[in-house]
Amino acid sequence: MEKTDLKKILSVSGQHGLFLYLSQARNGVIVESLETKQRTTFGASAKISSMADISVYTTTEDVSLKEIFTSMAQKLQNGPAMSSKEDPKKIKAFFKEVLPDYDEDRFYVSHMKKVLEWYNQLQKFATLDFVEEEEEEAEAETEETPSEETPSEEA
Repeated sequence: MEKTDLKKILSVSGQHGLFLYLSQARNGVIVESLETKQRTTFGASAKISSMADISVYTTTEDVSLKEIFTSMAQKLQNGPAMSSKEDPKKIKAFFKEVLPDYDEDRFYVSHMKKVLEWYNQLQKFATLDFVEEEEEEAEAETEETPSEETPSEEA
């Protein structure tokens, strides 16, 4: 299974689950549900967030979801996380283990539940092995650079 690029994994406000970005549409984006593989289009007015752009408040600096998911995966040995319907005390205790310095005044249980749901979706329908920034840059360069084997037009 290929690595998960969190830049292409989207959360859409008001929609259940996560979506894979496929393409730009005339009036929005074309996505595919990670769970059902059903394709749909979301208009420009949809509130869409990339997993790569989301971070969590800590007492020092914000921590990216990628770092949190990686920490969760290590703690859970790549297995599923607890349900978001668990007792809030258990959820808080779990996050104290994977992100000890989270900001208790700004990172609410409702946020923790969302992170648990997202983690479980990635664990079940994608992979917890994430694309690293160096790999993303290399891919971008490969796409931009024309191949050396391109035939040249000679007169």
